[in-house]
Amino acid sequence: MAAPPPVLALRAFEATARLLSFQRAAVELGVTPTAVSHQIRKLEDQYGTPLFRRRPRPLALTPAGEALFPVVRDAFQAMADALGRLPAGGVGTLRVTTTNAIAARWLLPRLPDWRQAHPAIRLDIAGTDAVLDLRAGEADVAIRYAREPPPGLHSVELLRDGFQVVASPALVQGARLPLPVEEVMHLPLIDALWSPSDEGAPTWQRWATAARAATGCALPAPAGRVVLSFREELHAIEATIAGQGAALLSDVLVAPELHDGRLVPVCALRLPGYGFHLAHRADHPRLPLIAAFGAWLRKTAVPAV
Repeated sequence: MAAPPPVLALRAFEATARLLSFQRAAVELGVTPTAVSHQIRKLEDQYGTPLFRRRPRPLALTPAGEALFPVVRDAFQAMADALGRLPAGGVGTLRVTTTNAIAARWLLPRLPDWRQAHPAIRLDIAGTDAVLDLRAGEADVAIRYAREPPPGLHSVELLRDGFQVVASPALVQGARLPLPVEEVMHLPLIDALWSPSDEGAPTWQRWATAARAATGCALPAPAGRVVLSFREELHAIEATIAGQGAALLSDVLVAPELHDGRLVPVCALRLPGYGFHLAHRADHPRLPLIAAFGAWLRKTAVPAV
């Protein structure tokens, strides 16, 4: 009987084959690129055939690698699916933390699909803008909203948003969209507060600075046009949908309203946003549950419409 293939090597192979990058596979697996390369070499040595063409770049699968990849990919997915179908009480609860806005506007609309796919795994969701300590066991897994991957944790970026000026159609009725940047400053503006330590936060001041640089227009300071300011992003979104002003909002969090027309893009100028990073301890004792949740999130990580 042939020796079973090493699971760590198969994980390294699957991630590298899917991403076609040792570096990106290492980031996803929470290890170094050297460790990924070492695991794949171990697999190649055990079976006596190369799985990747490493030179010339870019990285590519060999015929053996192309034959192996769908088998390994489907096997990992089948394991995750099987775990999700275990009888109630056989798996338990997965504690998930993320921001209030992501929980309410991005994760919750997708939960019926989760319950259908994984009825045995109950999610305990903590929506909070405080950063819970995963290493201390305050939650099992987090969807962190940040520009860079969270340090000290295994993480994978699910998607990334951008910020654009949006408004209710009633607020800009009769206007020819998109508006020039100078005309945006004639609208009542809604502001959502960001941490002062976030130097790249998508604020109206930063938008105005970018607009001046892009167009050369002498725009006034936007502070004089702000009619409402909210500490909670969810409240800024609801006020914008209600037609109380224009706001700089995440195109992921307001994707349903942009799709059905309750909100419209007002101006072409956008600001960069943040990544949605799925993060957990690399040595978490419940990695199979986390793998099932991660596989499901990667499937559903597109703006809900």
